[in-house]
Amino acid sequence: MEYDGVFPNVYSLCNVCLCVLVQTAECCGYPISIFFIVVNEFCERFSYYGMRAVLVLYFRYFLLWDDDLATSIYHAFVALCYLTPILGAIIADSWLGKFKTIIYLSIVYAIGQVTMAVSTIHDITDANRDGTPDNFTFHTALSMLGLVLIALGTGGIKPCVAAFGGDQFQEHQSRQLNTFFSVFYLCINAGSLLSTLITPVLRAQECGIHTQQQCYPLAFGVPAALMVVSLVVFISGSGMYIKTDPEGNIMWSVCKCIGFAIKNRFRHRSSRYPKREHWMDWADEKYDKLLIAQIKMVLKVLFLYIPLPMFWTLFDQKGSRWTLQATTMTGDFGAFILQPDQMQTVNPILILTLVPIMDRLIFPLIQKCGLNFSPLKRMTVGMLFAAMAFVSAALVQIEIDKTLPNFPSSSESQLKVVNIYNRTLNVTISPNEHLLIDSFEVQHTFRHTFSDISVSLNTNPVITKAFSLIKGERQTLIIPSDPTIMYMVSVHQANMVKNEFINSRKIVVAYSKVSTGDQRGKLIHGEQWCEFSRKFGFGASYTFLIPSTVFSTDCASIIEVEDMKPNSVHMALQIPQYFLITTGEVMFSVTGLQFSYSQAPKNMKSVLQAGWLCTNAVGNIIVLIVAELGKLPKQWAEYVLFASLLVAVSIVFSIMAYFYTYIDPAEIEAQIRKEQGLESEEKEKETLEMEEIDESQKNDQEVKQTKI
Repeated sequence: MEYDGVFPNVYSLCNVCLCVLVQTAECCGYPISIFFIVVNEFCERFSYYGMRAVLVLYFRYFLLWDDDLATSIYHAFVALCYLTPILGAIIADSWLGKFKTIIYLSIVYAIGQVTMAVSTIHDITDANRDGTPDNFTFHTALSMLGLVLIALGTGGIKPCVAAFGGDQFQEHQSRQLNTFFSVFYLCINAGSLLSTLITPVLRAQECGIHTQQQCYPLAFGVPAALMVVSLVVFISGSGMYIKTDPEGNIMWSVCKCIGFAIKNRFRHRSSRYPKREHWMDWADEKYDKLLIAQIKMVLKVLFLYIPLPMFWTLFDQKGSRWTLQATTMTGDFGAFILQPDQMQTVNPILILTLVPIMDRLIFPLIQKCGLNFSPLKRMTVGMLFAAMAFVSAALVQIEIDKTLPNFPSSSESQLKVVNIYNRTLNVTISPNEHLLIDSFEVQHTFRHTFSDISVSLNTNPVITKAFSLIKGERQTLIIPSDPTIMYMVSVHQANMVKNEFINSRKIVVAYSKVSTGDQRGKLIHGEQWCEFSRKFGFGASYTFLIPSTVFSTDCASIIEVEDMKPNSVHMALQIPQYFLITTGEVMFSVTGLQFSYSQAPKNMKSVLQAGWLCTNAVGNIIVLIVAELGKLPKQWAEYVLFASLLVAVSIVFSIMAYFYTYIDPAEIEAQIRKEQGLESEEKEKETLEMEEIDESQKNDQEVKQTKI
């Protein structure tokens, strides 16, 4: 969920007005061009969040990656999305300008979304038409290419669109500019909320050319179409935009100044050179003292950023670990069934609820109580809320683990024996397991650590056959009406509703993934047919035995065996952890950006934005490392580990905050100018007064851009 720091006053936008086109191309006092920008932003955010909502499940159930690999690639993608805005800002400010940067990178973005959608079409490589791609390498390579292009596009245009919208307003339109950022913020969150609700529903549909599977092409195709619409809409307003030339990027100047200071300090490392108050003072031989002072203020804030990635490590797992956790739960709310990836909508809903409550009730109430709830203290409390969210997730996971079936480990195998023979059989599985199985009965054996087994049946004569078990998989041994042709099939582990249909007339085993709820089926053989219906629970696995008498009994003789019970832990139990993590987000993210901008010069805003985005990226990289290297045996233990790490980091951050001294950047800058003799004291006071007035007028606009 993106948040810009101030709850928008969007409810004042309900007035209806007539658009009067004048020579200045305005409508209700607003430049017509901004309407194209607002629609563009809504479509782009719908595209991005819609694709991201179903991404981890695509990895897990289409590409068949395990939870750790799916989580790792998901967070690698998110990390890249947070790094590319720095590149986009440099390109826009130093080379192409905002307009061309948005156009070119939106084209890259749209190509990436289309590529991603194409990669999800299983029929492209499904030559045998069994519903599973035959060439996973092709789909994986195509999806990775698409994700890289999407990351370049969405990150590259992120710092440009809102700023480009602000460029469309004239000086006399300050009130309209303020409203624009409110509407812009609303479009961001409307696109996020709607896409996170809609795309999981599209994914849950069944589609396909030859076989019907979960409709990932539709779930990714709609966001791709919205991105194309976004690009077309933005280009349509081209003739109305105010386009400014590139003005240079302060980040490059900052980097050069810091580099020179380090280089110069290294040259004068000998003890014969006098020490300087701050290592940045070694740059004063080449750079202006005002720039050096501004960089010192920025570095002071960036130093506080060092512990911050740990918060994002926990926060961004909403779209990965928590979504995977929801797949092991039931989303049956009676009136509707919630998809696992739809649980993410709880975050934007809570954000829109908690932000005004915090800003207008909680924080003012704390202040009236005489408590010094400073910005850094708020951030520390936000970290602790996020840690509590993961403790809550761990408790939910413990309850889930009690209901999960015991799958074989990588060194074990599991065997299910199905007897379709017309009498009870004694089945001996070497070396020492004996089963008594009635006709048309299913039994599950214990997990085996050996690879080869011998199966003997007490028929006349005795039938013995050798089989090889595959480690880490569940397999089915079928004893048909002719027991001499016993048959072994392998079942891929997957957490979904899965049915196994076994026909007694001949060895036919069909696996089918079906939707939850009441489902109807039809059996047809020549001119004979019958219908049956069953209610399926999410996460369950069933075996249906179809006897030869099925048509004479009107499908009533079908025998149903529940191999795995449906998920029984309800998704509603995730709401507390979402509430805690969202509360932490409001206290940490919103306060953190507002604090940062209050403690550094205005012209260093882009540097702080770059630093803040880097904390997001590093946080996602930490998840990647833990997922790939941690390999904790229980998921709840990983949640506790992350919570413990964040508590430890919050303690370190609170100590750093205790020794932090708040400053007034404008006052420091004025003092430097005065020392340099650039302005007289009287003029300096006048400038400060004008800056204070200007700042009070523009404060809302600047804070509303804190997440660009």
